[in-house]
Amino acid sequence: MTSDAVRRVQSGSPWEEIFGFARAVAAGDRVLVAGTTSFKGRVLYGEGDPYEQAKVAFTSAVEAIGRFGLGIESVIRTRMYLSHARDVDDVGRAHKELFDRVRPASTLLVVEGFVDPRILVEVEVEAYRGAVES
Repeated sequence: MTSDAVRRVQSGSPWEEIFGFARAVAAGDRVLVAGTTSFKGRVLYGEGDPYEQAKVAFTSAVEAIGRFGLGIESVIRTRMYLSHARDVDDVGRAHKELFDRVRPASTLLVVEGFVDPRILVEVEVEAYRGAVES
């Protein structure tokens, strides 16, 4: 892969078009997944349930790296943004269920809010693809 080769994929989120971003970008040996919520299209999954929202969001993020031929074992970093500190245990449990085997570097932050007040969790994922060619 040449150092200037960059690939982008979209997920169909309405915000990708509104704000002009890609769901995931592969550049060099990294794949970066943009902030991902439990929205699929215009439907919010797990409304009111931070555990379910985290699982859906992380699953969508892992699906995005899958478009580059990677799986959960390639995840090296995760970030979790929560709108309420009370949800730390639920979101942490969802993270552990998905990533316990690979143990990525991780950050969890409590933020003031999201673009839709029903969103409780937003996640980011970074994956390493080493010598994988696109």
